Amino acid sequence: MADSAAARRERIAAEVSRRGFARVTDLARLARVSEVTVRTDLAALEAEGRVTRVHGGAMPRGLVTARESSLEQSTVRASRVKRAIAVEAASRVRSGESLLLDVGSTTLAVAQALADRRELTELVVITNGLAIALALEPAIPRFTVVVTGGTLRSLQHSLVNPLATSLLDEVRADTAILGATGVHAEHGVTNVNLPEAEVKRRMVAASTRRILVADSSKLGQVHLGRVATVQQLDALITDADAAQEHLDALRSTGLDVTTAPTAGLVV
Repeated sequence: MADSAAARRERIAAEVSRRGFARVTDLARLARVSEVTVRTDLAALEAEGRVTRVHGGAMPRGLVTARESSLEQSTVRASRVKRAIAVEAASRVRSGESLLLDVGSTTLAVAQALADRRELTELVVITNGLAIALALEPAIPRFTVVVTGGTLRSLQHSLVNPLATSLLDEVRADTAILGATGVHAEHGVTNVNLPEAEVKRRMVAASTRRILVADSSKLGQVHLGRVATVQQLDALITDADAAQEHLDALRSTGLDVTTAPTAGLVV
């Protein structure tokens, strides 16, 4: 016997809550109903204040995708905090390593911190960020800088598919340093932009060690594009302003979480 509408909506609401974001197609398969029926159910659940509909699916109420900022806007916000996170992340890189360096304002600060380390040599950095490649240029020939190629997104000066992930399928890097717009103990690492989330997922798959750099405003947030589970990360570096409840939740998963101090930092 088919579920009643009320029972089916309970199942759908529970699945949206569990996943953080659920697609209409997946929910239709789970509930064994048409996508039209799922959309009707989601509309009813949204009217009850239980979910928020987004393009292609739904998220729990309160976990709404944010408007994406440009790289320039993000760079000027909390620049001292991002510099502290970046210095800590750069300190974990060794000469002779290969590194995947993601796009974003915090990873841009990591690129600058890496270039500042004059003793660092024979580092191969692969990035899909044009601004990051330019920040690393002063370190050539100490560094070899490889740009993935792909299709340019002007907002972040990033390279995405088509063609951005072709190179990533052919390499295995020692370390990936990743950025994201959401970090949640249950829902994992997410990003507001789907094309960039896809490249981030490939970087996770193409690296042996994964370090996430994210300022405290990203903790507890969930966005549309899934990047990785917390269990797929080796470390998170954030700032000392992070809420203790978020730090505790992330550490309870076994994740190595470091809060980078800003005291005495030269920006």
